[in-house]
Amino acid sequence: MTAVARLLIIAGSDSGGGAGIQADVKTASALGVYAATAITAITAQNTRGVQAVQMLPPGLIAAQITSVLADIGADAVKIGMLGDVATIATVADALRGFAGPVVLDPVMVAKSGDALLAPEAVAALRTRLLPRATLLTPNLPEAERLLGRSAAPEETGQALRALGAEAVLMKGGHADGPVCRDLLITAEGCRAFEAPRIATRNTHGTGCSLSSAIASGLARGMALPEAVARAHGWLQGAIRAADTLAIGAGHGPVHHFHEVWS
Repeated sequence: MTAVARLLIIAGSDSGGGAGIQADVKTASALGVYAATAITAITAQNTRGVQAVQMLPPGLIAAQITSVLADIGADAVKIGMLGDVATIATVADALRGFAGPVVLDPVMVAKSGDALLAPEAVAALRTRLLPRATLLTPNLPEAERLLGRSAAPEETGQALRALGAEAVLMKGGHADGPVCRDLLITAEGCRAFEAPRIATRNTHGTGCSLSSAIASGLARGMALPEAVARAHGWLQGAIRAADTLAIGAGHGPVHHFHEVWS
């Protein structure tokens, strides 16, 4: 019997279920990967916004990571919301002995506009975890904050690679125009992934879901371009089916299980 691929997800909890750990677990499950978790923060959150955030103690975060890796193990790690400097340092230290691929989604702001990363934590993220990333997946505002300046997407991605990330996926969801264009920037060059921009307000959790879908592919042994291509197509389907869920009165979630049920 072939063992199932394992993904360790380190991120915050979204009580509304559309983003964060909940979206990550749904994504991995939809793509046939076993998800284990280390929760960094608990948020009171729904489709309209974030009402409260409580960071978990660093010792508890480290204990979750150690517990999972010591028994279940992981074929890949996805990192999402970290929140503050102490959590970033804790995660970096806890993953020191992990040799597998790491997908880092630099979660800074929720879809509602609420801040999810302390301003002073940006530098810590840049120095402690960015160099450990097999793939960094920033949206355009996140990339600019990490780099400290604005530039064209390909130039920004190359500059972030120069800071230590093995590869960078510059996400185009915050750009304008009828086509959503993501750029995968690696040592081999730049590859574009394009899809028609879908008119819907139900896009909560797209960043979390995309990064987890890529990490799931890496956990299953896919090469990075193959994992990105599969994740990109899967997410487009999840966005197209999002309106059928009719969840909440604000930015609703995408349909993670659109390939399974409707």
